[in-house]
Amino acid sequence: MFVDQVKIYLKAGDGGNGMVAFRREKYVPDGGPAGGDGGKGANVIFEVEEGLRTLMDFRYNRHFKAPRGEHGMSKGMHGKKANDMIVKVPPGTVVTDANTGETIADLVHHQQQAIIAKGGRGGRGNTRFATPANPAPEIAENGEPGEEREVTLELKVLADVGLVGFPSVGKSTFLSIVSAAKPKIAEYHFTTITPNLGVVAVEDGRSFVMADLPGLIEGAHEGIGLGHQFLRHIERTRVILHVIDMSGMEGRDPYDDFVKINDELNQYNMRLMERPQIVLANKMDIPGAEENLEIFKEKVGEDVKVFPISAISRQGIREVLFTTADTLEVTPEFPLIHDDGGEQQRVLYKHEKEDAGFYITRDPAGTFVINGPKIEKLFKMTDFSREEATKRFARQMRTLGVDQALRDRGAEHGDVVRILKYEFEFID
Repeated sequence: MFVDQVKIYLKAGDGGNGMVAFRREKYVPDGGPAGGDGGKGANVIFEVEEGLRTLMDFRYNRHFKAPRGEHGMSKGMHGKKANDMIVKVPPGTVVTDANTGETIADLVHHQQQAIIAKGGRGGRGNTRFATPANPAPEIAENGEPGEEREVTLELKVLADVGLVGFPSVGKSTFLSIVSAAKPKIAEYHFTTITPNLGVVAVEDGRSFVMADLPGLIEGAHEGIGLGHQFLRHIERTRVILHVIDMSGMEGRDPYDDFVKINDELNQYNMRLMERPQIVLANKMDIPGAEENLEIFKEKVGEDVKVFPISAISRQGIREVLFTTADTLEVTPEFPLIHDDGGEQQRVLYKHEKEDAGFYITRDPAGTFVINGPKIEKLFKMTDFSREEATKRFARQMRTLGVDQALRDRGAEHGDVVRILKYEFEFID
């Protein structure tokens, strides 16, 4: 099964917890704090594996959770950091955030890597909190939570040349003749339901990768037929071979076919029309094809390269391959087209007012609910089993402005405040 789009869940490893410990050695008076830091959690890293051709593996395994770092130990020993989780993906994979639509990585080359979810840092042990005013602190941090996110993986096949055209115009037959690929060939529409790749070797030693894409029909850019599902695969191609049934044996006009397919490419994304296009007038061995070719050439004009071929008798194939190879040599790679219709935008850095890090709401029972990434991270990194750590969290909340924000919302002494699943009493 050819799978080219999946949504998966990733959870990077949490950092290890810091430790509260003290030196208790004979003949060492006032040994002081000796709690080590926790180890860093594992990142989730995507790596390109050139042997993969589909996202099939992700169809059955959609959850990836990386290991957390080791906890800190006594005698000032730090926990071991966790080994990163390496997830293999096929070349041509585009990773986007499922919630924001932001492109995270475009993975093309073998062994290319990208960190998709970052592991949390280890919590600090009590050695880190020693000060002249408090030389023996009983404070240690829990590990920072690892990043978790839902991402969409989209495969856009890496081919230099893409074959496009209506169903049953001979694209699969052409690919099977010029390469060692063995696509399914039959006399009915949509025989090809997955992209087929083949390496084409030209007589002079040059070679390129060709993709036979499932047949387009009118309305493909709107999701009609199979076309929309596979139009994304043409985005990386540098040259388009437009195959047309010049015999008109199915009752269609070759020029209408040419216009409709180009209109679908243009509607999907205008940048596709910037690619060099070579027209292959196929099925020239069938009676009536010569007359249709003359009419077709008059309508398209001299600007369009038209090569009369017959995939069955191999007429004109050699000339097409040489022309395609020559065109590839002078055609640059096109930047990846994104769904918003533009190229990947440059990052513009500008000063913005820092986010407060929290927001306050009230549930139907009247409880004040505090949410926000910054306050939730501080909460998760606090060890509430130790009084000093609890007092430190209270100071952090005051510094963030949570106390004043609660008063502004009408909170009074004794009101219930909730962070995540835990409830506290507001003391003013």
